[in-house]
Amino acid sequence: MAIKSDTSETRISADIVKTLRAGIGRISAEVIAEIQARIPEYARPSDEVYIKVVRMAVEQAIDGFLDHIQDPAAPWDPEPFRMIGKGEAAEGRNLEPLQTAMRLGARVGWRRLTEIADTLGLSPQSLYDLGEAIFVYLDQLADAAAEGFDEARAHAAGEIERRRNRLLDLLLSRPPAGAEAISDLAKAAGWRLPKTVACVALDDQHGTCRSPAMPPDVLMGLDRATPCLLIPDPNGPGQARMLESALRGYLGAIGPPVPLPAAAASLRWAAEALELSGRGVLPRGLLHCADHMATLVVFKDEELVNALAEVRLAPLAHLRPTQQDRLAETLLAWLRYGRGAGEVAARLHVHPQTVRYRLRQLEELYGDQLADPDVRFELEIVLRARRAALNVIHGKV
Repeated sequence: MAIKSDTSETRISADIVKTLRAGIGRISAEVIAEIQARIPEYARPSDEVYIKVVRMAVEQAIDGFLDHIQDPAAPWDPEPFRMIGKGEAAEGRNLEPLQTAMRLGARVGWRRLTEIADTLGLSPQSLYDLGEAIFVYLDQLADAAAEGFDEARAHAAGEIERRRNRLLDLLLSRPPAGAEAISDLAKAAGWRLPKTVACVALDDQHGTCRSPAMPPDVLMGLDRATPCLLIPDPNGPGQARMLESALRGYLGAIGPPVPLPAAAASLRWAAEALELSGRGVLPRGLLHCADHMATLVVFKDEELVNALAEVRLAPLAHLRPTQQDRLAETLLAWLRYGRGAGEVAARLHVHPQTVRYRLRQLEELYGDQLADPDVRFELEIVLRARRAALNVIHGKV
């Protein structure tokens, strides 16, 4: 790779370059002293290994520049400076200290050149061209370091993402992975282990679930069969508001908060709620499983519920469908809201006398069964399931 310049190149004689090269050690020491005095990040006077690395970098930079002014068309290897950029990323710094160090080095080099220009026999034009070349070369060094820096940061981000994806796999595995394995991977992924979590199942309508704007502690598994999120400490301050804001416009279900080892259970409930939402049993939008637990329990085993309904709703089977609907609605309201005709009438928006008439019919049909708490419990289960099924048929949720 040749160094590019926006100015006409002036080839400096080999003798002058040889003289300059002989002073690399002294110039390097001056540059290093200036950098350490002015930039706190590089002030490590007691770290001999670090000083050696800095000296090597400075000497390589000066040596590369001298090669360039001796033969402007000669190829230049940017790899050492890409490695310096990678090192800055590994140290957790941004590029500002390095760029400042490069500018200081260029200033020291330019100052030294102007001091010895007469001794070297440099004309004013040659000195001017050398000054231009220094700053073009500085840009080349900065570009190479920035390329290495960006590459290292991208690699680190990709590695963290891979670890977080693996961590999500472990947390959602059944049976759950061991606590030690999860703890080790969480540490490697920079993820604090919470006491409780909640999983969100998202509806992947078009096969490409877009990524919601989430805080960095939320684990995202948008490429899974059921796209999902794992929310740490879901009952923490501001978490509910954050979820509502970040997921506005999404179709999904938020699972119940559970201890960390039970994360898979939260996702399972969320996925089941999402499936019921797709069928019309539960509302569309962003559901909270905690608001629909009874429906989730009822629909956990629909075949069993249907079998129970055959038994418990048998007294209504001989009636016309409209009669079945009215009596089932009244019986469910009676079971849910108490045995007073006034309360039931208010819930159903009908006259209390109508409720009394229907209740007498139900007593005739069921007899003493309505006095049995177990029967009432089973009746409420099957009637809730019946109402949900009718809502689906009629497009009501």
